[in-house]
Amino acid sequence: MAVNSFNFEVHAQDPISSARTSTFHTPHGPVAMPAFMPVGTQGTVKGLTVDMIRATGAEMILGNTYHLALRPGEEVVRELGGLHGFSGWSGPILTDSGGFQLFSLTANTTITEEKVVFRSHIDGNLLELSPERAVEIQEALGADVAMVLDQVVALPSPPELVREAMERSIRWARRCKAAQTRSDQALFGIVQGGLDAELRVQCAQQLAELEFPGYAVGGLSVGEAPAEMYRILEATVPAMPTDRPRYLMGVGRPEDLLEAVRRGIDLFDCVMPTRNGRNALAFTATGTVRLKNLQHARDPRPLEDGCPCAACRHSRGYLRHLFLANEMLGPILVSLHNLTFYQRLLADARAAIGAGRYGSFADERLRLMRSTSSESDTEDG
Repeated sequence: MAVNSFNFEVHAQDPISSARTSTFHTPHGPVAMPAFMPVGTQGTVKGLTVDMIRATGAEMILGNTYHLALRPGEEVVRELGGLHGFSGWSGPILTDSGGFQLFSLTANTTITEEKVVFRSHIDGNLLELSPERAVEIQEALGADVAMVLDQVVALPSPPELVREAMERSIRWARRCKAAQTRSDQALFGIVQGGLDAELRVQCAQQLAELEFPGYAVGGLSVGEAPAEMYRILEATVPAMPTDRPRYLMGVGRPEDLLEAVRRGIDLFDCVMPTRNGRNALAFTATGTVRLKNLQHARDPRPLEDGCPCAACRHSRGYLRHLFLANEMLGPILVSLHNLTFYQRLLADARAAIGAGRYGSFADERLRLMRSTSSESDTEDG
């Protein structure tokens, strides 16, 4: 696949699963896949500088069209060098179209065939977002990858609503493609269809005919059980083009990443590592660590042996103290650790795929994560 400055190469395929390694080349550099994008909704990954983000191993980050259009406005971002110049991040950037806000801000949203009308969560002013407007905003933001506007529904939802949203998403994808003017920005299609495997396949096949340079699976991790998500991926991914990146939007837990890679997904994003980091929950290979728990008060160990992040230069006892003392360094350090954990997990996954042993690698990592007993919720302070 090649679209001007974009190219996608598959390097290795796991012999017993759909897991694969690849490189996605963009105008701002390559991305080794499977990859995880830290979420910088408003032009920043909360609490972290771009140097910190780069130190985690991340190569690509995500921004959000809806939030940036509201504040500071896409024209301000354009005038200050696009998202790259504005944020100082020199690597690849992907912008979501605002479609997820149709789901998350339902109470303040009106949807018609022509457009979506939001009432701003900031000041109550109205924001109109049509497929054409979503593309216009993203072109002003200047990300390497833009997303089509789609309609996300809660799961489960009535079958007629799921079908209606899927069919509208296809029509909106066509309008987005027709509106695109920048050749240095790749526009990805988004597969919808809820938990109906037949609708998912139908959507994927129709979007494939539009020849987008990449495809996403949207509308998952919105209330369904993990097993249902995996079932839909098993049905959907084989219907997606093999020579384009496959992106699972808004997912998720470390277990979900491993299972989705097994099913052929190349790219992820989620607020989970940073949101949990701000709330004193750290991810490790042997399960989560709740730093506010009393058992860590005098614990001299790092969060994870062998982790190169700045948080792991300190003891669990010190990190716990930072949170109980309401020191801002605590959320910063644990967010940094969690993003580093996600990047190390996927780097190890790429190595395992390249060695032809992803199945045993994923099984062992999942066993460790799932066998860890839950920590007590006893807190002090």
